[in-house]
Amino acid sequence: MIIDMHAHIWKGVYQQYKDIIMKSCVQFDIVKVYVSALNSEYPDEDEICELNDEVYRFMQEQPEIIGGYCYLNPSHANCVDELKRRIEDHGMSGVKLWIATFCDDSRVFPIVEQCIRYQIPILVHAFHKVVGQLEHETTGVHVANLARQYPEAVIIMAHIGGNCYDGIKAIKNCKNVYVDTSGCIYRRDDIDYTVSQIGADRILFGTDMPGARFLVNYGRIEEADLTQDERHAIYYGNAKKLLERGDGK
Repeated sequence: MIIDMHAHIWKGVYQQYKDIIMKSCVQFDIVKVYVSALNSEYPDEDEICELNDEVYRFMQEQPEIIGGYCYLNPSHANCVDELKRRIEDHGMSGVKLWIATFCDDSRVFPIVEQCIRYQIPILVHAFHKVVGQLEHETTGVHVANLARQYPEAVIIMAHIGGNCYDGIKAIKNCKNVYVDTSGCIYRRDDIDYTVSQIGADRILFGTDMPGARFLVNYGRIEEADLTQDERHAIYYGNAKKLLERGDGK
């Protein structure tokens, strides 16, 4: 069984992306996919509302399979209210932060504090690039800053930080930071290195579907130097334990 902790639907192609995700679930024994909706880099409040509405609609259409992240722009005055509504009224399971601010910006702190109360994870896009780094694109260093400030928070550093040799070094000693395997450089060596540094129990399977293909991400785990217990933990067990924390919210 597989839980995919990182997938997307995008504005303008919602149905196309939903269809791809659901087809992958049938083909590859994916029992749950956690989805956020994205569009512009600095969305306004109306766009955030529309994107989260689409995720909620997908959750209603496929309640057994689709879970949702509440996507937020921390610069908005209403971001905590949006978070409360999506968690309490719509049953979403976590928060998604992308590139509107660095994740250790002080405007993120009220979001993190509310997530701690709910005991839900915060999925943070993090990507270290040699060229093309976006203006407010979080890296592993920003994730580590946030994790040290809020050791009670559960943070998922997406994409293994984009470059595992940069991202893992930053968060290695932050026990409240998990990583997901989605959308980084597609090498099995990244998985081997990450396990050697933080163990298999802080790694979550993610694909970045539909933008990244399921089988490429799956192949990295299958080819990595892992025991069957470690593979099961990455594919399913770690996510299940993590998400059960918030079941009593």
